[in-house]
Amino acid sequence: MELLEKIRKEKATIAIIGLGYVGLPLSIAFLNKNFKVIGLELDQTKIDTLKKGESYLNHIPSEEISSYVSKKKFIVSKNFKNITKADVVIICVPTPLNKFREPDLGPVLSSASKIQKFLKKGQLIILESSTYPGTTDDVLTKELEKSNLKANEEFFLAYSPEREDPGNKKFSTSTIPKIVGADTFFSRKLASELYKKVISDVVTVSSSRTAEATKLTENIFRSVNIALVNELKTIYDVMEIDIWEVIEAAATKPFGYMPFYPGPGLGGHCIPIDPFYLTYKAREFEVPTKFIELAGEINTSMPHFVLKKVIDSLSLVSGKPIRGAKILIIGMAYKNDIADLRESPSLTLAKLLKQNKAKVSYHDNFIPVLPSLEGFSELAGMKSISLQKNVIDKFDAILVITNHSYIDFDLIAQNAKLIIDTRNALKNLKSNATIIKA
Repeated sequence: MELLEKIRKEKATIAIIGLGYVGLPLSIAFLNKNFKVIGLELDQTKIDTLKKGESYLNHIPSEEISSYVSKKKFIVSKNFKNITKADVVIICVPTPLNKFREPDLGPVLSSASKIQKFLKKGQLIILESSTYPGTTDDVLTKELEKSNLKANEEFFLAYSPEREDPGNKKFSTSTIPKIVGADTFFSRKLASELYKKVISDVVTVSSSRTAEATKLTENIFRSVNIALVNELKTIYDVMEIDIWEVIEAAATKPFGYMPFYPGPGLGGHCIPIDPFYLTYKAREFEVPTKFIELAGEINTSMPHFVLKKVIDSLSLVSGKPIRGAKILIIGMAYKNDIADLRESPSLTLAKLLKQNKAKVSYHDNFIPVLPSLEGFSELAGMKSISLQKNVIDKFDAILVITNHSYIDFDLIAQNAKLIIDTRNALKNLKSNATIIKA
């Protein structure tokens, strides 16, 4: 009851582990409602940047951080002993896949291991990282109970999946409805009262497993539907039917249809990864997940479809082979108007093009230099080139992967020889180039 009163009076101190695309916006949301926030992060570069009052996420201005840092309302550290000063601890760390495409709960378990060393009676622990059903009430509980405190009796535990959409100007952390699940009434009450302070609509469900399943269902829904339109694209392509025109026409139906759009492959942390968390857990129960896995296969295959389009288009338009061809990739981020490379299909395509001996360059103002990434070492150090008339016309083909809003596609249309457009970015533009949709 003491913690509940602290939450209601906005006197609770919130510790947030992981200050990335989920943790940092959530920190700002709590700070905006007068809560004190302790940000715990292992990346020293992020810590140094935040301590200077600066932001490393382009959709969060530095002004939203600097005043809280200077007033010591936002304490940033890598010292997990700070958990002793917190009333609530929220885990916002990545949940990637390993090389066998199985869940890697390492970051979650590492966070839980650090928490249990400093866990106190009466604290509320919330997991926000996407994961399979059972992670909170089984895996996380076992690790935290190494503190010799009992879950949902001496400390409280809940799951509330993140729903961040970086770069989305229509929705923010505070306006996206929040799912909250926990395995006891009081744990649900604490977590829901906490989020009601910073989020406009909180939806409670009966258990942590239900909340975990809700997150996976949302992203599997998207994965399956995107796979469907990607497959339709490959079918309609050989029939010389424009999938984009088909979707636009179908979307006029006011019931029974929801538009999804094809692309060069899936990027980001959620859609390419979350479905495999459920397929992994389903195997434990000997339940097949054919539909989900097939969707993953289709979406994973799309960069190869685009590569074939590039090869065929070069041969058709200029008679050139892919070997030695100069290719300019437009957009390296996985989606428009953000600087996020996670699972980006642009990386896969750049790698495939290089393997086929093409000369690859890219343009993306959000990502001036490509970092060293596992599986893409041959791309490390590549720098974004400027988009100018005398630059564009030197390339044999322009490959549009990410349609950032700042990009002058009319300039590209007027000065390129060949454009392979995976995003319908050049729709309705007059062009001197040959435009191939892929």
